Amino acid sequence: MLTGTNRNQVVLSWPAGGSPAATPVVGVGTTGQLDEAFAGTALELTAEQRARLDSAV
Repeated sequence: MLTGTNRNQVVLSWPAGGSPAATPVVGVGTTGQLDEAFAGTALELTAEQRARLDSAV
């Protein structure tokens, strides 16, 4: 799945944009990790990407 991001951001984006939406709770130790977490929750997956993730569960 090509999103231009990394897998951690996809993992955060998936439940945040689901139905019903879930807010991921993350723990970070650096500002870089915090920036990555914010980018993940802001990432919008396409319907096709979301369907692919949903079918893998």
